[in-house]
Amino acid sequence: MHHRRFFLAIALWTVACQKPPAKVPEPPQAAAVEPTPPIPPKVDRAAWNRRAAALNLPLFRVRDDQPDRLRDAIAVLWRSPLYASIQAWTDEELRAADQHLQADLAAPTTPTGKSAADTVRLVALDKELAQSRPTLLLTDLAQDATRQDGTVEMVRHLVAAAGHIERLYARQGGTLDLALGVTDTYGQSVSYRNQGPWCEAPQTERDPSCNPIASGRKKLSGLYPADIQADAKFCETLAARPDGKQLMGPFAVVQYNRAGELAAVPYHEAWPQDMQAVAVELALAATAITDPNEGALRTYLTATAQAFRDGSWPTADEAWAKMTVDNSRWYLRVGPDETYHEPCSQKAGFHLVLARIDQASRKWQALLGPVKGAMETALAQLAGPPYVARTVSFHLPDFIEIVLNAGDSRSPFGATIGQSLPNWGPVANEGRGRTVAMVNVGTDPDSRATVAGQVSSLLCKDTYALYTSDPEPQRMSTVLHEAAHNLGPAHEYAVAGKKDGEVFGGPLAATLEELKAQTAAMYLADWLVARGKLTEAERTRAHIADIAWGFGHIAGGMHDAQGKPKPYSQLAAIQVGFLMKSAAIVWREAEVAHNGQDRGCFAIDAAKVTPVVQTLMTLVAGIKARGDKALAEALRDEFVEAPGQWAELRLTIRERWLRAPRASYVYAIRGL
Repeated sequence: MHHRRFFLAIALWTVACQKPPAKVPEPPQAAAVEPTPPIPPKVDRAAWNRRAAALNLPLFRVRDDQPDRLRDAIAVLWRSPLYASIQAWTDEELRAADQHLQADLAAPTTPTGKSAADTVRLVALDKELAQSRPTLLLTDLAQDATRQDGTVEMVRHLVAAAGHIERLYARQGGTLDLALGVTDTYGQSVSYRNQGPWCEAPQTERDPSCNPIASGRKKLSGLYPADIQADAKFCETLAARPDGKQLMGPFAVVQYNRAGELAAVPYHEAWPQDMQAVAVELALAATAITDPNEGALRTYLTATAQAFRDGSWPTADEAWAKMTVDNSRWYLRVGPDETYHEPCSQKAGFHLVLARIDQASRKWQALLGPVKGAMETALAQLAGPPYVARTVSFHLPDFIEIVLNAGDSRSPFGATIGQSLPNWGPVANEGRGRTVAMVNVGTDPDSRATVAGQVSSLLCKDTYALYTSDPEPQRMSTVLHEAAHNLGPAHEYAVAGKKDGEVFGGPLAATLEELKAQTAAMYLADWLVARGKLTEAERTRAHIADIAWGFGHIAGGMHDAQGKPKPYSQLAAIQVGFLMKSAAIVWREAEVAHNGQDRGCFAIDAAKVTPVVQTLMTLVAGIKARGDKALAEALRDEFVEAPGQWAELRLTIRERWLRAPRASYVYAIRGL
């Protein structure tokens, strides 16, 4: 305004210096002022997004205002074709959906079914959905479109491949034929989020009325014949057979052959049509790329397409391991990898992860690269005989920003924040795999604020002062955790010729490996401080963040609804319980937590954490090194299964943590 007035004053002075006209005209009449239209009220984005999810609408509000172009405020989400028809939303459809949702929020109704029992079921499904908070990972390909290097076309084919991956994962989970039985919107939304018609949220996973299919369905894996799964110990029975190694191999389905005998059938032979469909899209994605700097990605796409045709996963891994932050802007992993999804924890689950490379990982690679061998020596010394230190050459974590997760990587709650792959074969055995940390998971302002509130309800005021919602401490722990999967007794280390899955059984082996990696993350932070690579303040913040991370997994419960152990929950219970037993963490029953509301809180003695972590690291590494199943079971039983104060405190953690809904990640890609 001041500049405008200044120039206006000059204009009037200029006129005043000229000869005045004979007659000064009358000033014009002021124009009528149009009334300012009312500003639309802000939209409650969180409530809008929760309601859209409940009504099975693939929409997410990214803004709380009402712009002229509504699609600037609403993102259309990617959906697996198994659970929704793929469609492009018009502006009119978006506006109609928005008006419907806002009216629905203004006058909420209670779910009503066709009968009293059906109403109970719908109310339970509504409660299931209320325990999640839709959290968007949004990618805009506008800049990639201007490059005209085939990137957008490549992503289109990878999105199509993701749909087929979801179909394969549904086959593995035994849910492919169940999606058609879900008819109401609540059930459809639950089935999509959970990748099957069962409830998975902590407060409803054991509620028999919480079922997307009114008639109910028993949860059976698609990787083994249904009849043998009636035996609670069928995994052990299969593993003990003379052909147990073949039957429990990671890349095969157990089926009856023509002679009526159990046999291991490779994935590409068991499900040829779906496997070929993925291969076609991957090959087309490779052909679409014209960027001369993406040769490594093209090679991997071609190799993994072939693996879907003939099961040549080790060859695909060789091509994948050659992709680095130096030769590609993208991170892609598509194929069968992790085993936590199935009852025996032996079969590799199909997944697709597409992400952009974040160059910030170079900081940690520069810090840890020179000391990889020394870290291996340190863990080997703690593990003791018969384990001996190896020459390690693994890649330190690359930082990636997730664009799309599908199949086994698309979790109902939360998302993987770090991963080391592959799990089998020469690339894994020789330390030539890749490790990544997902840096855009849990870092949005809503997620950070939610977690800070949960932690505030559990920590005492003096301890909360050491906590930060800054993602950097957790990022450091993720880097160390994933690096530790490549250190000490790992991957295909065997005791007396038996690998960990054979020694401990799949579920316990999975828990032990994750316990080793997470404890090593804390131990190696201390180790880096002693060598001047980290400050004590950085280490303390990381330790507090790690314990808070443990609270979150403890809140999820120790077993799923079928009684299968949850590896991360159990490792967290062992780790936090061990710290409490050693008085590094103390429960102050009479003290009010940092939030000023809850009586009773955890106080952490940062100075005591370091020696206790070293003791636990020695114990866990030694168990894996010796194949000491009895000690592993004793450790689990003491901190996971036994009643007592720790079991009661875990219920307190659960109650306070679960007051806030858990993040459920959804994905949108603009510019396709």
